[in-house]
Amino acid sequence: MPARTTGLPPPAERGATVIPDRVVARIAAQAARTAQSRRAAVPPDRGSPEAPSASAAARIGSVRLHLAMDLPYPTDIPRVCERIQQDVAQKVAQLTGLRVEEVVLTVRRLVTAADTSRGRVR
Repeated sequence: MPARTTGLPPPAERGATVIPDRVVARIAAQAARTAQSRRAAVPPDRGSPEAPSASAAARIGSVRLHLAMDLPYPTDIPRVCERIQQDVAQKVAQLTGLRVEEVVLTVRRLVTAADTSRGRVR
């Protein structure tokens, strides 16, 4: 059954939904964590490697994202980064309704198998 719109002003006159930058950044960080696990074969747990971080700068109807994450070594860095950027842009756009203008990805460090086992008792 359709929603009743009787008595409501037209959508353009009702105002706008504003999503704070920190909320968009949290969505982007979670999307990056998922993409990191899927595209770079890095487990999504927060222990090792360090969880991705994100920042967002939203403007009317659009957003620019900056991600920082660890990637496994060896890997095809340009290809993996491009796919992660696409995945994050798609997920953020889907969940927020914002147009993602740019996703900048910084690789903090490359994680080898020895790095992921560090700290374990043998």
